[in-house]
Amino acid sequence: MLPAPLTMEVRRGAIAELGSLLADSRVATSGRVAVAVGAGQGDRIASVIAPSLGEAQVFRVPDGSVDAAVTLGADLRKGAYEAVVGIGGGKTIDATKYAASLAGIPMVAVATNLSHDGICSPVASLTHDSGKGSFGVPMPLAIMVDLDFVHDAPPALVRSGVGDVVSNLSAIEDWQLGNTERGEPIDGLACSMARTSAEAVIGRRDSIESDAFLTVLAESLILSGMSMVVAGSSRPSSGGDHEILHAVDQLYPGTSNHGELAGIGAAFCFFLREDPVRLTQVVDCLRRHDLPVTPGDVGLSAEQFTAAVELAPSTRPGRYTILEHLRLSESEIRDRVEDYVRAVGR
Repeated sequence: MLPAPLTMEVRRGAIAELGSLLADSRVATSGRVAVAVGAGQGDRIASVIAPSLGEAQVFRVPDGSVDAAVTLGADLRKGAYEAVVGIGGGKTIDATKYAASLAGIPMVAVATNLSHDGICSPVASLTHDSGKGSFGVPMPLAIMVDLDFVHDAPPALVRSGVGDVVSNLSAIEDWQLGNTERGEPIDGLACSMARTSAEAVIGRRDSIESDAFLTVLAESLILSGMSMVVAGSSRPSSGGDHEILHAVDQLYPGTSNHGELAGIGAAFCFFLREDPVRLTQVVDCLRRHDLPVTPGDVGLSAEQFTAAVELAPSTRPGRYTILEHLRLSESEIRDRVEDYVRAVGR
């Protein structure tokens, strides 16, 4: 049976009516539910939920680190909570997902921005002493997106969700390549879900100022996360594009956000595949939403991006993508990077 959340809502005012969802006995029978909020909007969120949640315990999540998630998990265990609601951006939701898994309780995800497809994915991306890692977790029991908060989020974070979901097209090509070249099993349903989520966004002409666009983007990011649940891995949404972004994070931390780097990585991978049609579609979409397209757009030189592409395959050992397939030398990568910049630069 296809895994699916208990409910999924994308609308304005969702957080204010959270109490009605938590009254569902399928979430918690006794109503003993904890709420986790991030550092940035914690006070505002706490005031909005107060009328509907009453005396619910609110925990502050300082950041998206393993330490923060472990601390929250310990608090949830001590409090004997039946469920936890994570409200905020990607860092808060990922930390809450991991904390819920440690406490052995279900989690409800309430997103206040649309920066990437981690809203309901079975993965928590958390920082630790050695950098950043991905940890397998159960998917949320229910998912809500509050468009009022999304509209108030930094526009760059919302736009980055476009880059992340569009990169699915590159990831699917890589999965099919692994199937052809190495006999890697491939899940057609997961591919279809990931592709559908990207296609729903890539050709739209409206923008993040529109509720209609934000609704489609939210649904696409959620569907992308569900594709990973179906696949049992991040394969339908993470290929050479994500290998590149993880390498950039390792070599040049703080360069840009996840979705922006995923978009650049996807465009570059389509350039390596010599697929001008998809390359044009991806680049046009990124530009339409004011997303970066070239390494220089995020402050990376051709040499730095070359180093990231060279390191990229080591970030996901065993994963077969266009990068592993071509096995380019450093000088060959540098030439391709320079050709890419010339081809898509303004």
